[in-house]
Amino acid sequence: MEAREKALTQTSKKARLEKRGKIITFICISIMVIAAASILFFVISKGLATFFVNNVSFVDFITGTDWNPSKTDAAGNPLVGALPMILGSFGVTLLAACIAAPLAIGAAIFMVEISPKFGKKILQPVMELLVGIPSVVYGFIGLSVVVPFIREHISGSGFGIAAATAVLTVMILPTVTSLTVDAIHSVPRHYREASLALGATRWQTIWKVILRSARPGILTAVVFGMARAFGEALAVQMVIGNSVVIPTSLFEPASTLTSILTMGMGNTVMGTLDNNVLWSLAMVLLAMSLFFIIMIRFIGRRRKVK
Repeated sequence: MEAREKALTQTSKKARLEKRGKIITFICISIMVIAAASILFFVISKGLATFFVNNVSFVDFITGTDWNPSKTDAAGNPLVGALPMILGSFGVTLLAACIAAPLAIGAAIFMVEISPKFGKKILQPVMELLVGIPSVVYGFIGLSVVVPFIREHISGSGFGIAAATAVLTVMILPTVTSLTVDAIHSVPRHYREASLALGATRWQTIWKVILRSARPGILTAVVFGMARAFGEALAVQMVIGNSVVIPTSLFEPASTLTSILTMGMGNTVMGTLDNNVLWSLAMVLLAMSLFFIIMIRFIGRRRKVK
């Protein structure tokens, strides 16, 4: 009888603990959802004020090439064309991804398939160290090394898309490499054994079997790296030149959405047109970040289906 009562008491305690854990988990999730929804609402409401309060045309905002919110054109419309910053953001992001992706895939293949011991002992700690370096350090190195190198050995002032691409490539390379390593590790071992048993060479196994099986994970890694590159602010601001024009060369000063935001947000008054258009830039940046997140989830879902 006593043993039964003791068992019932323990069961009731476990039930209370489980219920308490569910309540705490629900509260934490609710706080996260409320915080995310509040941020989205705040940024979108501030960003839309440019079009509904200041009566700026959305088409002119997206396609315009002149950026000077304090001035107006001949028709009295403010000069708030964001196309140079949008093109600059996409330019440095795509170029950095195109350079970093092959390097990351090659490094991941070497670390997992060719030299696992050396990769695990040496390369993996190096990659983790690079991930932890602050953005300002990357920007300062780019300002001290990359910009003078371009100015002295190539052309221009050194500031521009090329310098920003070089800095972003180094910044996103560790992230893309780490995620690619995880994707290659997830390929079942019997895939490799079956391929080698059929007479395929190591390179044929890597190219035809491993990379194809890990392709969704590798694409996720590249998109994740692009998302980080698209939202990078400080390092890019230090080396891109921050000139609000559409560059005709990779070695001319340009600007991105994040560089203009970081430069202008502290120098405007809340509620004015100058401040509202910056929130509109932030809204565009948020929309692109959500687009990258949707792409990552879509690729991950396809991976599960396969």
